[in-house]
Amino acid sequence: MKMPDSAEMVGKDRLNNGGQVREHSEYVRLVISNEPRAGEGVTLQPQAGTKHKSFICWTKAILWCSITILILLIFAKWGVPFLFEKVILPIMQWEATSLDRPVLALVLIASLAFFPVFLIPSGPSMWLAGMIFGYGIGFIIIMVGTTIGMILPYLIGLLFREQIHQWLMRWPKKAAMIRLVGEGNWFHQFQVVTLFRVSPFPYTIFNYAVVVTSLKFWPYLCGSVAGMVPEAFIYIYGGRLIMTFADMKYGNHQMTLVEITYNVISFIVAIFSTVAFTVYAKRTLNELERAEAKGEASGYDHINFEMEKPPLERSKHLAFS
Repeated sequence: MKMPDSAEMVGKDRLNNGGQVREHSEYVRLVISNEPRAGEGVTLQPQAGTKHKSFICWTKAILWCSITILILLIFAKWGVPFLFEKVILPIMQWEATSLDRPVLALVLIASLAFFPVFLIPSGPSMWLAGMIFGYGIGFIIIMVGTTIGMILPYLIGLLFREQIHQWLMRWPKKAAMIRLVGEGNWFHQFQVVTLFRVSPFPYTIFNYAVVVTSLKFWPYLCGSVAGMVPEAFIYIYGGRLIMTFADMKYGNHQMTLVEITYNVISFIVAIFSTVAFTVYAKRTLNELERAEAKGEASGYDHINFEMEKPPLERSKHLAFS
């Protein structure tokens, strides 16, 4: 009888032990192991991270909404009466007794013209124009004053173009949006400027920032005027509504059912129009930005090239062209 070779026995033992180890390891891995599978770890971690981020976002949204509602309630309880008693009524009495209408109109135009130069919001002046002069003359005052207030920062910005360029480089995403203004033909520039005026982008900063683009003067001016038209009417309505509340609280004026209905409907229409214009403008600007990003792989390089033209060269073909 032939004895098995030692090498063959060692090989069989290893084979058997290997099979047992594999079977044991398969059993442990599939049945009793507490370790997560490789595929499960890959798929579960992103889901957990997404749920965590979603929970944080919703928590922040609820927190900010609660804070906003609380601030509005506090303002309605104490801020509005203080505003009426200490600001609105004294101004109305002052303008009624101290200034003639033509002089007051010039004062409002001057405030609307020079406030944007110093980055001061001109909303209160628009409210006063609506309160005192109504929709007709008030609209003319607002449009004249804001038109001058859009031209002056533009011309001043040309003198400090390089400094504005360096300042915008801190916010490349905002600079990329502003660059959209200088793209395309006359109508495209007019359209984008109008959208910027309607959007939540701060127009006092926009007046200075556009000088670093290839935007020409006339599309800037026409688009700015067109974008200010709905805002002017909304501010005039706000001024008239403030005056109505002041008369009710301090002038012993009782509103009729027709007046209440008119003011409620007008308020709803004003809010809806503001939100609709803002959402439409913001969505359109985002679409233009995405289209621009797809069309140009080197978008930020183009921004730098556009912004770094010498001011003298810029002023030769820019001013009022």
